[in-house]
Amino acid sequence: MKIIARIKSDFKEKFGIPRQSGIIPELKARIVFEPEYCNPHAVMGLEEYSHIWILWQFSETVRETWSPTVLPPRLGGRTHVGVFATRSPFRPNPIGLSCVELEKVEQDPKLGPVLCVAGADLLDGTPIYDIKPYLAYTDSHPEAVCGFADRVKDYELKVVFPDEFLMQLPKEKREAAIGILRQDPRPPYQNDPQRRYGVAFAGYDIRFHAADGVLTVCEVVKI
Repeated sequence: MKIIARIKSDFKEKFGIPRQSGIIPELKARIVFEPEYCNPHAVMGLEEYSHIWILWQFSETVRETWSPTVLPPRLGGRTHVGVFATRSPFRPNPIGLSCVELEKVEQDPKLGPVLCVAGADLLDGTPIYDIKPYLAYTDSHPEAVCGFADRVKDYELKVVFPDEFLMQLPKEKREAAIGILRQDPRPPYQNDPQRRYGVAFAGYDIRFHAADGVLTVCEVVKI
């Protein structure tokens, strides 16, 4: 498998990254091709599509062993489910699949074609193996049954983000930051209302605590 590109995102660490692509459309990222593949002809016609599939590597979870079962966070981290019934990164082959919105294709004089995308759930620098256009007539199945994911898809926290802290973030990053916190980035096995957490996003450490379904931001520090 050859790495054809890498993504440039606002996530410098895994904590806080959405568990699925597309659920926070305000997240912006750029896909930059490796020198061998930064040929404008390779993306010719791609601008006609609104969404693309990204095949990528869980680069921070590569390991030699694997387990047939995993503990999905949305099930509280205590219920075992078969690895192939989840999108867990702990797989025999650490490959991820994300559908993102393609906002535009830029032609950078130094980098070549750059794909500007929205809704990506990838760590900055994540290796990308392949890019394919999303075809609604075959890729979309509204009638699909989605197992335990259907039961937890609406889970969110109420976010209290005081203006004094929210105004410290760049204006174009605020909605995305709120969306990240709403998805509850805490490990499922931790439910200590006194514990303070921090999400590194867009060059800021957003610190918060949570209790009774409410997440409250208590500090924002520029990294």
